[in-house]
Amino acid sequence: MYRSGLVKLPSRARFSTICLHAGQEPDPSTGAIITPIYQTSTYVQEALGKHKGFEYGRTQNPTRMALEGNIAAIEGGKAGFAFASGMAAIGAIATLLKSGDHVVVSDNTYGGTFRLFDKVLRKYELTFSYVDTSQLEEVEKAFTPATRMLFVETPTNPVMRITDLRAAADLAHRHDVRLVVDNTFASPYIQRPIEFGADIVTHSTTKYLNGHSDSVGGIVVATRDDDIAWLTFVQNAEGAILGPFDSWLVLRGTKTLPLRMQQHSATGLALAEFLSAHPKVKRVYYPGLPTHPQHALA
Repeated sequence: MYRSGLVKLPSRARFSTICLHAGQEPDPSTGAIITPIYQTSTYVQEALGKHKGFEYGRTQNPTRMALEGNIAAIEGGKAGFAFASGMAAIGAIATLLKSGDHVVVSDNTYGGTFRLFDKVLRKYELTFSYVDTSQLEEVEKAFTPATRMLFVETPTNPVMRITDLRAAADLAHRHDVRLVVDNTFASPYIQRPIEFGADIVTHSTTKYLNGHSDSVGGIVVATRDDDIAWLTFVQNAEGAILGPFDSWLVLRGTKTLPLRMQQHSATGLALAEFLSAHPKVKRVYYPGLPTHPQHALA
């Protein structure tokens, strides 16, 4: 199946340059520097089965594919897949599992993730163990012969627990387990899990990637060829795609991601320092503070 989400950039390209340009070529018909919103459901074919790589809006859309290529490059993965929400993205990842499989999950994971796993997917004979993934000895204890995935959220929201991703990847791969990382709360400006060995990264694009509170979406970035082939099939088969206008909004957001994250980080640290010195505040959870138990790892 045709995909433009497969992207390679020079290794020395600066992160801000990747955010601005990856996955996006000037419009071939007009030269427009900004990716157009291809608000179309179908495409004219020259003959039966003969087309220009686009046949139906659920299957391919140039705006969505530009976003997928952009975020795949930002995260350092091979291919990206954009979905209608962060939970739709996690749901697509779950289709890599089959009945009887077991997943180890960060115990402080996002509530929507827990709801999907515990209230929906357990009906299909998947099992889940929730552990503090910042404690890798606890992770290893939770592994069983049926474990097929380690699903880590780091830092967690809201108590900011951090998992050592390189150690988690080494542990997972020793057990022939995929490492999936929800990178929403850090953003790829601060943390790129694939560089530490993660197999799959996911985001709610609703948050930092979009950055303007006017779009809901999700993204999956994959590294393994077998996962890419399956996610390509599932995205089309299930159809929970991100629409072209929302894709365009997130593309707008990634252009300013480095600048926004610099300011978020500066403001967050200033607020954390202020609160940690306030007599009415008992505890501050912020990895940038030396008092955080995982400050060195952060």
